[in-house]
Amino acid sequence: MINSVRNKGIFLFVSFALWFSHFIYLPILTPHIELMGGKYTFIGIVLGSYGLMQFLFRLPIGICSDLFRLRRPFIVMGMLISTASCFAYVLTDSLGWVLIARSLAGIAAATWVVFTVLYSSYFVDHEVHRAMSSISFAVVLAQLLGMGVSGIIVNEWGWQAPFWIGGFTSLLAAILSFFIYERKEEKARVPVKVIDLTSVIKEPLLLKVSFLSILAHGIIFTTTFGFIPTYALKMGFTASEISLLVFIFMIPHALATLFIGKLIVPLLGKWKTLNIAFFASALFTLLTPLIEAKGLLMMIQALNGFSLGIVFPLLLGLAIETISHEKRATAMGVYQALYAIGMFSGPFVAGILNAKFGIAAGFYFIGVVGLIASILITTWSRKETITVKKHSEICT
Repeated sequence: MINSVRNKGIFLFVSFALWFSHFIYLPILTPHIELMGGKYTFIGIVLGSYGLMQFLFRLPIGICSDLFRLRRPFIVMGMLISTASCFAYVLTDSLGWVLIARSLAGIAAATWVVFTVLYSSYFVDHEVHRAMSSISFAVVLAQLLGMGVSGIIVNEWGWQAPFWIGGFTSLLAAILSFFIYERKEEKARVPVKVIDLTSVIKEPLLLKVSFLSILAHGIIFTTTFGFIPTYALKMGFTASEISLLVFIFMIPHALATLFIGKLIVPLLGKWKTLNIAFFASALFTLLTPLIEAKGLLMMIQALNGFSLGIVFPLLLGLAIETISHEKRATAMGVYQALYAIGMFSGPFVAGILNAKFGIAAGFYFIGVVGLIASILITTWSRKETITVKKHSEICT
């Protein structure tokens, strides 16, 4: 275990910077592209490229890190790519470079697999959950602060200011990442083998949960992390009010994780809780384009934030629930790579629909996606109940 507060402090700051650098401009990204002349279809492609790059690079980065038994170089690489991404937005006024910049952000985010592996090595086995709690808090804090101050910064210093701040934050973190501690004789886990990966992919629950996570990420990256800011501006929100809208979503989103394990799941069960949360998120998303009052949109955002705050940690736990301990890292790599599909396909399809039928179309589409998830959960949970019942009858 690494007791040095300095080592952990540097690591957590670099972790914070990775997400802060790209969430600080996220609320104003779609309006920024629209001001540059980008259409809804192109905006959808830009938003989707972030998830596509994670889908393509996340698993290969994890495998390469294991093969070379190195972590820090991949973290340094991630922060340098993050720096290039942020500065690319402001050093050119080309829409093509905007797409490249967002794609680079996706590649930088794909290195997160290595972040979690290295940080967990700082702790003894029975403290791994505390490690993940610390690093998860850094991520939530980065998202909350980044998206929360974005509109305020735009009001004070202009539309390009968040990109500059993100770039310099990434650059500082890139420098600090050279000082991240990594054991020279780190005993890395056995590199992923194709046969092991194939056996994990065939796990039925992992496939079901991964598909649900694809739908969930499609919802959040199409709405709050996608077209909600544009819709809010059309309603008459100012840039600073969009920051407030973000806070109203993110705070319940974070608070939901505190209630889920101790109160909600023990009371309702995992599948029922997941079903209710998905259905609620679908309902709030479908209602969004019908809202004309600012206060009502804020209330819907808060409720949707809480609903999705229940969905994500539940899916994360279910993804490895039936996986043996020696294969859980592989399962998580597969899970994270698969849910990235939702991060690019949701905004991409919504962007096309918005271009043809108006911005409301994307919300209706992604709301139906949430309803599909609810129907699938109902079907799967019933089959699971029947299977358990039959097994019980056979045993008795």
